[in-house]
Amino acid sequence: MNAPLLDVDDIELALLLEAIRMRYGYDMREYTKATLRRRVEAVMGKLEMRDYGELQRAVLRDRAVFAKVLSELTVHVSDLFRDPAFFLEFRERVVPHLKPYSQIRIWHAGCSTGEEAYSSAIVLDECGLLERSQIYATDLGGQALQHGREGVFPIDRLPAYSRAYEQSGGRKRFADYYTTAYGHLAFDERLKRNLFFFEHNLVSDHAFGEMQVVFCRNVMIYFDEPLRGRVLAKFEQALCHGGFLALGRSERLPLSVVGGKFEEFAPAQGIYRYWGTT
Repeated sequence: MNAPLLDVDDIELALLLEAIRMRYGYDMREYTKATLRRRVEAVMGKLEMRDYGELQRAVLRDRAVFAKVLSELTVHVSDLFRDPAFFLEFRERVVPHLKPYSQIRIWHAGCSTGEEAYSSAIVLDECGLLERSQIYATDLGGQALQHGREGVFPIDRLPAYSRAYEQSGGRKRFADYYTTAYGHLAFDERLKRNLFFFEHNLVSDHAFGEMQVVFCRNVMIYFDEPLRGRVLAKFEQALCHGGFLALGRSERLPLSVVGGKFEEFAPAQGIYRYWGTT
């Protein structure tokens, strides 16, 4: 029996993704198709392009257009102390398990503009652990990652940042962590000394190793099932025995690994503990 024919829109989307992979090395073919289609149509509207073919030609010939498309297609959702209850749980229940380590290694996978990485740095600082911590924040690159490196954010977000910091169990004045000028706030250089931003592709690049904590919150919901499995395998390679994996509230590990390799440590906040094979 012949396989069912693909819809024209599906074919055009597949050709665009294949063109991006072959030209620039970014493989997004296993992202959920509904999300990709919605974002591609949005970027076509912004660039005033009529169809997939016109967008594909522009992407192949103009790296600046590709950068705009990549920014639209990849996930850039982050905030300082996003979900304060999560960071309160991290502070009170996860951090005590990190204190025995002489060196603490944390990986924020899919860090976007870096606010969550700065959040974990602040928590570790207040718990006296920042000086012996290395925080790796990774994403596909582009403007979002550079934004994270700079640590400069619009000052109009300050009230929301301050509230979230307090709700997450903050122990100091939030103002101790930043300076303000020209309508922006800049995080203190002391936080940046132990914070390292790298370009990294979760789909194709190797995992980091010997991490006590891996954050990947609300990223894998955009992947299809096979890709989620491969990314989870990378996190297993990255985590040390007894390490912690932090997912988004709406994300759940498959039942096949919970109770075996992973323990539900704080399921309401999407936090799991890794014990390896049993």
